[in-house]
Amino acid sequence: MNDAPRDPAYGPEEFEEPVSPDVAALRDANIMLPPQGEARLASILNVARYHGVEMDLEALRLRSAREAPPPPELIAWLQEAGLWARGVHMNFRQILKMDSHAPVILLLDDGGAAIVIGRDRTRNLLVLRDPRKPNSASPVLVDELRLKQVWSGATLLIRASRHGAAEEQPFNLGLIARIVWGDRKILRDIAIASVTLTVLSLVPILVVMRTIGQVLQYQSTSTLNLIIILLCTAVVFEAILTWARKMMEVVLAAKLDARLNLMIFDRLVSLPIEFFEREQAGQVAYRIAQVNQVREFLTGKLMNSFIDILMLVILLPILFYINATLAWTVLIAAAAIAVIIALFLRPMGIMQGRIIAAESAKGSILIETIFGIRTVKALALESARSTLWDRRVAEVAELHVEQSRLANWPATLTLPLQRYCSVGAVLLGAYIALHSKVSIDTASLFGFMLLGGRVAGPLVSLAGLMEDVQRAQASIGQVGSVLNRLNERHALANGLRPQFQGAIEFNDVTFRYEGSKTPALEKMSFKIPAGTMLGLVGRSGSGKSTITRLLQGINRDYTGSIRIDGTDMREINLRHIRKNFGMVLQDNFLFRGSVRDNIIAGRPGLSFEDAVRAARLAGAEEFIERLPNGYDTFIQEGSPNLSGGQKQRLAIARALISDPKVLILDEATSALDPESEALVNANIQRIGAGRTMVIVSHRLSSLLDCDLIMVLDRGQTIDIGTHKELVERCAIYRHLWFQQNRHLAPEGFNDAASHPAIA
Repeated sequence: MNDAPRDPAYGPEEFEEPVSPDVAALRDANIMLPPQGEARLASILNVARYHGVEMDLEALRLRSAREAPPPPELIAWLQEAGLWARGVHMNFRQILKMDSHAPVILLLDDGGAAIVIGRDRTRNLLVLRDPRKPNSASPVLVDELRLKQVWSGATLLIRASRHGAAEEQPFNLGLIARIVWGDRKILRDIAIASVTLTVLSLVPILVVMRTIGQVLQYQSTSTLNLIIILLCTAVVFEAILTWARKMMEVVLAAKLDARLNLMIFDRLVSLPIEFFEREQAGQVAYRIAQVNQVREFLTGKLMNSFIDILMLVILLPILFYINATLAWTVLIAAAAIAVIIALFLRPMGIMQGRIIAAESAKGSILIETIFGIRTVKALALESARSTLWDRRVAEVAELHVEQSRLANWPATLTLPLQRYCSVGAVLLGAYIALHSKVSIDTASLFGFMLLGGRVAGPLVSLAGLMEDVQRAQASIGQVGSVLNRLNERHALANGLRPQFQGAIEFNDVTFRYEGSKTPALEKMSFKIPAGTMLGLVGRSGSGKSTITRLLQGINRDYTGSIRIDGTDMREINLRHIRKNFGMVLQDNFLFRGSVRDNIIAGRPGLSFEDAVRAARLAGAEEFIERLPNGYDTFIQEGSPNLSGGQKQRLAIARALISDPKVLILDEATSALDPESEALVNANIQRIGAGRTMVIVSHRLSSLLDCDLIMVLDRGQTIDIGTHKELVERCAIYRHLWFQQNRHLAPEGFNDAASHPAIA
């Protein structure tokens, strides 16, 4: 962690006065901060221990050794440890009324912190403890006036994660509804505004309906002026309320969008690597994007339908008051519209599913082509990919035309009924007035014509809501097909966090990949002490990379046991394993950003000197200094401005930045040119000093310095020993060695003749 010395301005007495065990732990870990920063971190350690969690100091990311860590960094640290944490703004009264006995952290204005450990409600006092003081120190009673002088309300609430929290619940319509319901105050205000707007929209109609006849009959200009003023006032209020409601809907949509995206990304990155290896990236991206359809439904169509219901609740009694007979005919017409739409729901749902599948396949072609554009260009595959893209586009277009044709039928069949609700009912009323003894005045017919049209629209939209719900459920199903899979969340948040030395033991480990009948590893057993440099050799498919996957915790459904320093790997926190196990692959991905940012990606709080040290150890310093801007050189997507060897050395530096106790190199030097490979191999002893190394390589010459070399074949350990021992006693290793070093092969060595014996 940070090795920055303590500022003398803090005074030597900081080191002399007794401190809490938490502050002592911070100093033992070389985390040097000003007193306020120490107080914040010590309060986190203390409250986390109250909930049964020991925080991992190695996982802490500090931007600066001179500043108190901000709340977002503290919350991220707590969440990585498996705790629930939230930063809120509270006042003295709210904390005093809290029923929970769990401690609460107050983030003081000077960057420090205090822990609320009790409440004296009879005297309106909070019981506070200074996290920097020893546990034996007496707590302090503080009233509201004194606390306000040092605290403005910033509070950190922490509790153990509860089973069934939103992060663990299945992604479905119920979960989204609960998220929306969390903003019920905004929903309440929108409902009040909607009711008011409905009333304001009806006032002009009712006023005109009841007064226009009398105004014309008596030619009352003053009454007409009063009506105009009243209607103008209603329009102004309606405009203001419409603007306010729209802004509330925008805020609600933005909050829902942010929460959904945060939750979805969090769930997505917690899925195991196996999922991403099996699924096409384009299909995953398309399915996740369907959440936008759900959000639009909840904040758009569903909200409008709610407003329509309010309109109906108010309008229907008025229509029945004007004329019950005509009102019943409007209801019957609306029921017929609903029946017609309901008959087309199932065919529309099937068609929607076909369109989603076709869109997903189309998106997969696009993303696959973008990811593999170098191969497309190198092999001149533009025409072939364009043909495939044209076929997918045509398929989607045909399905959309078919869907539109199908959707056209209910729209066409219901059109006469909709026109009856707005115009036909008035004509029927006039016919009844002319040919029966029932008297219907002109004002009633005029009012029915205006109000009937307003009833027809909501009734039709409510009938169509069923189709919208079905479409939203289909979109939720697409998102859920990705997010509701078994993830690594529990393993990433729970488990032991021991201090690693690096001893590795496999005991009767058997593992097979999904869909494979042949095990990738079969009853594999071996044991190496900490600090060992182990090389893995064998033909393709012998299980070398599978061992590295199991050591990273990528695959955990194996039988037997894997122990790290005597502790079963399944009992260790998965994030803790990956932070302490460095990994360098054959083909490594570099992020958009500077060279320095890529090196310290796993530990953004580390300094520039740490990045230089890791680059020097990986043999990358010499080419970095020749880049246009050195460590500040910007790496584009796909790193086109770096060679394969340069990318590989940066990946090695990135793995070394966290000083891992176990470093895994899976064909890490295969992409290097001879000069770069020689440079990395020359540093291999320095790289491996004080850590266990597992090196997978087809080039046996790069494994000569290994303490032990293990020979694999068909998922089993054939032999393990030094290079000299294996050349003498292991036929497979001897064959591979002489195959790669023919100038050293003994007389009579025949590759073709010896191959069947190895097989």
